Amino acid sequence: MPPRIRFQKEEIVEAALNVARRKGIDAVKAREVAAELGGSVGPIFTWFGSMDELKAEVCGRAREIYRTYVERGLAGPIPFLGVGQQYLRFAREEPELYRLLFLRRPDQVSGGAMEALRFSQDLARESLMRIYRMDGKTADCYFRDLWLVVFSFATLIVTDDCPYTEEEMSAVLTEVSLSVCKAYKEIPGLPEGSYDRDAIFRDLVGRQADGKSEG
Repeated sequence: MPPRIRFQKEEIVEAALNVARRKGIDAVKAREVAAELGGSVGPIFTWFGSMDELKAEVCGRAREIYRTYVERGLAGPIPFLGVGQQYLRFAREEPELYRLLFLRRPDQVSGGAMEALRFSQDLARESLMRIYRMDGKTADCYFRDLWLVVFSFATLIVTDDCPYTEEEMSAVLTEVSLSVCKAYKEIPGLPEGSYDRDAIFRDLVGRQADGKSEG
């Protein structure tokens, strides 16, 4: 008679996720997970052929948790600002999962920051197109530009080197969001990269010079 399986697959994934949340994905080893379960390593290899398979499941769960943060942001009164704020909250509340998704080089467990950017774009694209009246290309460029700002803040947070308050970071996100949105709306060819950079800068500098001479 085969031995009874004491732990189900989902219990093992949950235990591994708890280890990753506290100590990082590199701490997800058979003995650590078994200790979290309060059992032996045997059940782990009943369900998983290797620890990399289990780590991949943990990475999938981390994406699901991150998705809930993004969806909460999209449901806010100012969707993109909400997404940025929730992204920073994810970094603050789940620093090890943030490192797993955004600060690791691509490998068989995690696809790295660029895969996470594309995942985030896919979640936000429809809302950006609908609310800000953008086509898909412009929405993706807009999201990319703002994501690079929040990525910088979030990296400061998870490395315990962020000198900015939540209010200050929200103010920066608002400033950049307004500026980038206005630019994409008013500069023809900006999302495609076909705009006349030199002409635009001459116009901007000319306006500043005219304003000073009038003063």
